[in-house]
Amino acid sequence: MKDVKFIRNIAIIAHVDHGKTTMVDGLLKQSNTFRDNQAEMSQELIMDSGDQEHERGITITAKQTSIYHDDYKINIIDTPGHADFSGEVERTLNMADGVLLIVDAQEGPMPQTKFVLTKALELGLKPVVVINKIDKPSRRISEVEDEVADLFLELAIDESQLHYPIYYAIGREGKAWSTMPEDPSQSADLTPIFDAIINDIPAPTVESEGSFQMLVTSLQYDSFLGKYAIGRINRGVAKRGNISLIKRDGAIVSSKIDKIFGYRGLNREEVDEAIAGDIVALTGIPDAHIGETIADKDNPEALPTIDIEAPTLSMYLGPNTSPMKGKEGEFSTSRQIGDRLKKELETNVSLRVAEDGIGFTVSGRGELHLSVLIETLRREGYEFEVGRPQVVTIEEDGVVKEPVEELLIEVDAEFVGTVSQELGARRAAMIKQEQTSGGATRTTYILPTRALIGLRNLLLTATKGTVIMNSLPHGYEPLGSKLQKTRNGALIATEAGVTTPYALQAAESRGELIVGPGTTVYKGMIVGLYQRHDDLELNVCRAKQLTNMRSSSSDGTVQLIPFTDLSLEQCIDFIEDDELLEVTPKALRLRKRYLDPNERKRAAKS
Repeated sequence: MKDVKFIRNIAIIAHVDHGKTTMVDGLLKQSNTFRDNQAEMSQELIMDSGDQEHERGITITAKQTSIYHDDYKINIIDTPGHADFSGEVERTLNMADGVLLIVDAQEGPMPQTKFVLTKALELGLKPVVVINKIDKPSRRISEVEDEVADLFLELAIDESQLHYPIYYAIGREGKAWSTMPEDPSQSADLTPIFDAIINDIPAPTVESEGSFQMLVTSLQYDSFLGKYAIGRINRGVAKRGNISLIKRDGAIVSSKIDKIFGYRGLNREEVDEAIAGDIVALTGIPDAHIGETIADKDNPEALPTIDIEAPTLSMYLGPNTSPMKGKEGEFSTSRQIGDRLKKELETNVSLRVAEDGIGFTVSGRGELHLSVLIETLRREGYEFEVGRPQVVTIEEDGVVKEPVEELLIEVDAEFVGTVSQELGARRAAMIKQEQTSGGATRTTYILPTRALIGLRNLLLTATKGTVIMNSLPHGYEPLGSKLQKTRNGALIATEAGVTTPYALQAAESRGELIVGPGTTVYKGMIVGLYQRHDDLELNVCRAKQLTNMRSSSSDGTVQLIPFTDLSLEQCIDFIEDDELLEVTPKALRLRKRYLDPNERKRAAKS
């Protein structure tokens, strides 16, 4: 690639589940990136490579790929759609010159659509709107067009951003049109999207002449070549040899580019050199971190660093201190956990880590952001304990402020009262309510970030799994008073051992159990949710005493109500300030912070 005119750098942005990754699949397949007999041709969500991405059905980390169309090289960045991974969106948009904004033809613009579009317009990126899923029976094309226009009117920084092309697509089937088709089932392909990228998105505005300069926007690793520093070349030509690495604090470190890789499809391919405007991966620079500049050794000029929005939630994460410690994990010491968190900080730009006694305070952009980190560590063989999520406050002009969120909830009319009651208890202020075309009620609230902790699982239960809820940051407000405790007390094991059906049968009349028979428990471990607001201690390991007198009825099999097996997110939502969650590769265990009942009483009084 010798001319920057033939390069296009685009980011695909949208709300969660509006079809970003599916659109990238279609572009990859139509551009003949894969041979007809390659496995990827029959795959879906090709770009979602992580286990958790497949299981959760969401994009967690931004990824880049390149396709070739006619004489053009198109670098595509697939971004996450969830607010908790907005750090990924913010840093990767720095590599793009334009965005494909994908909007669902039924749902229209949603909270995350607003967030990602705000970031794109702030950076001056050229938008192209794609209304996707136009084959939905409940599509609202003209209304969605009006809603998109209103959104641009609200967010545009200058008048030129109000002029944007609109395309119509069925991403799943690889079809697109420049005007709304009368019959979406007619044959079509994604050629209009390719034409839009080439004609509507500008070529990179960079300096082809001059000394080499590149901002590190992403990092990847492999065991063969080590660290890859990824970014868009801002000036000059990337060549193998000596360079300068300019750290965030201005320090200059001498280093060397060993290899240069461009992208073709999902693969990296080694090249001799790369020109300004292209997105490349460089190896041989082990000290590189996100937001630092790689520049010519004779002219080391730094580029502006990437500013990422501050974290909103924090939680304690430290070595396991339960009686089961060291039995189920490969890595369990404070040093091992600390080293792993340091490594995570290199790529997870929204994360903050501070030492806290023998453990650490980990801060992130929301519950999902932190739970993905916890699940990643758990799968890698780490054993640790976490505390209840806490809100991260800031101080402005002597006033302590807490983050607040804009929450959009869509639910059937029969559950509106239940949802309103729960949000009222959490001091949420309703700012808008409307009926959707499908008959559901869509309500927008403003509430403190801390009021969101535990809300999702509670509303899913209350609405029989039908609630749709999305949130995005809405700034800071003065810290409010403490919220009421909404959860009942816990059932706590008084003896260590293995649970028996006989003991659990007696315990289940007192509340909802979260352990089944044959489970190893220890003193102070939480085994269920009590019916009342205080805690109850009981023995769940007691065996039935055998007697000489037997009858056919008394020795029948014990019939237990199925216990509730809590997921990681449900466990995090469950814990209160005096409780911890023990996380190992084999189990999740809820426990009291003080396992001894006398210590618990003393702590409660102090």
